[in-house]
Amino acid sequence: MAAVKDYSVEEKLSSLVKLQKVDSKLDEIKILKGELPMEVSDLEDEITGLNSRKNRVEEEINGITEFIEQKRTAIKDADALVKKYEKQSESVKNSREFEAINKEMEMQQLEGKLADKHIRDANEELGDKVRALEVVKKQLANKESILAHKKGELDKIIAETEKEEKHFNQLSEAARKGMDERLLYSYDRIRKSYRNGLAVVPVERDACGGCYNSIPPQKQSEIRQRKKVMICENCGRILVDDELNNNTEVK
Repeated sequence: MAAVKDYSVEEKLSSLVKLQKVDSKLDEIKILKGELPMEVSDLEDEITGLNSRKNRVEEEINGITEFIEQKRTAIKDADALVKKYEKQSESVKNSREFEAINKEMEMQQLEGKLADKHIRDANEELGDKVRALEVVKKQLANKESILAHKKGELDKIIAETEKEEKHFNQLSEAARKGMDERLLYSYDRIRKSYRNGLAVVPVERDACGGCYNSIPPQKQSEIRQRKKVMICENCGRILVDDELNNNTEVK
């Protein structure tokens, strides 16, 4: 079984500083992208919803159009039957047949009038749907235009930072591999607690580089000795001396 190297506190602190500087570089790239990734995602969701709405309205318009055509056909059929009954009425033999034919004619005339009313109502509904479709199309065109612009901005930033981001992601993964798990857990927890993502900070001008709270001389001396991991009593960040911080470079 291979022996596991026991890193000194100074080596652990150096690894932490390097990881912090790498992650800060990645944070800078995220800041450069800003809200664009979220805005692009939200716009894509909106466009998907608008397209679904557009398709639904178009289906409703097609359904109403088919209904109108059916009623127009019904009117033609009713008119044809009325003419047929009118012709038959010319050769009726008795009043009973005449009344029966008249009744059929009245029924077909009523069917025609009812179908005509259905067409008028359907045309009103159709007009509403057509107007609703135009509104959706305008909204869709507007959102697609905004999306194209936002994606263009994001793609430009990604193109400019892709190589750099990939490089720093690899450095971050490499830095994490050799670190103490408990220390790494604390580092990640502290990073998530602050918007600027700073979990490891140097002592600058006798103060914590994160919260600027004053650090006593005795504690500063212990930090410079690098014999144990020191924490800021005010903000909970990991403290390192300025020399270690400046000597740790990330290319």
